[in-house]
Amino acid sequence: MTSLDHRSQILLKTLIERYITEGQPVGSRALSRHSGLELSPATVRNVMSDLEEMGYITSPHTSAGRMPTAQGYRFFIDSLLTVQPLDQSRIMELRDQFQPDQPQRLIRSASHLLSDLTHFAGIVVTPRHDTVRIRQIEFIGLSDTRILLIIVTTAGDVQNRILMAKRSYTPSELTEAANYLTAHFAGYALDEMRVRLKSELTQLHTDITELMTAAVEAGNEAVQEGREHYVLSGETNLLDSEDLSSNMTRIRELFKLFERKTRLMQLLDLSNRAQGVQIYIGGESGLAELDGCSVITAGYERNGKVVGSVGVIGPTRMAYDQVIPIVDITARLLSNALSGTD
Repeated sequence: MTSLDHRSQILLKTLIERYITEGQPVGSRALSRHSGLELSPATVRNVMSDLEEMGYITSPHTSAGRMPTAQGYRFFIDSLLTVQPLDQSRIMELRDQFQPDQPQRLIRSASHLLSDLTHFAGIVVTPRHDTVRIRQIEFIGLSDTRILLIIVTTAGDVQNRILMAKRSYTPSELTEAANYLTAHFAGYALDEMRVRLKSELTQLHTDITELMTAAVEAGNEAVQEGREHYVLSGETNLLDSEDLSSNMTRIRELFKLFERKTRLMQLLDLSNRAQGVQIYIGGESGLAELDGCSVITAGYERNGKVVGSVGVIGPTRMAYDQVIPIVDITARLLSNALSGTD
């Protein structure tokens, strides 16, 4: 990347900050007034011309002012941006929203929080579980043949499923089946449980074997369905962004990307392999649908191991100095809540 002298850096920083705030191309006279440099508008125009030639800014056809390019934003973020950490009282307010509970509820809280604080789309990649293991199984009779199956995993997630039995079961039979499965298979993965149960049930002469078999099959489906790749909140906020909503074709492509989770997941997974906050501007994401957008992400941990990432998706014209610390502290607070630490 081409190095810039101090004067050029000050003018580029001023231009980008004013453009982020006002959303309008910035003219040389405005830069001359607000940069704090004793420069004539003519001198400023010369510097602007150089910055444009280097690819940091561009001139829209409809205006004499300039606006930053993706390359300009990148230089600004890497070399000129000063991020102020959130004050302690604000962090305490946010921490109160992360009450250790079911992991999935924490994930949704983090996604909503990111969206609410930034007014963009908040996204949280759900924790990677190498294997879902069973802690407890319960049955609750709802009617003669309708039974509620409740599966609690070792990660603390709870999955429910309605079973349609071929006959009615007494409360004592339901309790017996639940106790048997919990006692014999706690700590097992559902796939392991299915294989072992198949061999054991041939030797177990009881009328509840059919119920237990149905429970394992239904439980496996419930756990798989409950495994969301990521939780996305506030995507409609992007419709309020003038930079994005002025191009409905881009908005439609962006929302299609949200529906096709695989490609976006590939980008978000990169955060799990990197340290700290990661920022992808426009084409840096490798996804054409995110042209004109920035993605700011940070990995979060459980017990010292990175298991997912949190992030914000918004227009490239965003207040990076405010959004970056929000993403960073959300990742830290979610890590603490999942790990049970302060």
